[in-house]
Amino acid sequence: MKELLDSIKADIAAFVKDADAHVEKGNKAAGTRARKVSLELTKKFKEFRKQSIEAAK
Repeated sequence: MKELLDSIKADIAAFVKDADAHVEKGNKAAGTRARKVSLELTKKFKEFRKQSIEAAK
């Protein structure tokens, strides 16, 4: 679960960087990267929730 959490943290940092570049500078490629990372984060959040529930049992 530690590896998953580290991966989520890295993806969040990448999302924030790309989303800022898209919003503040109008960088279209950064917007595409941010959307892609957001989809990956959704999957990882679901996996985190699954593992967290298992660990709580």
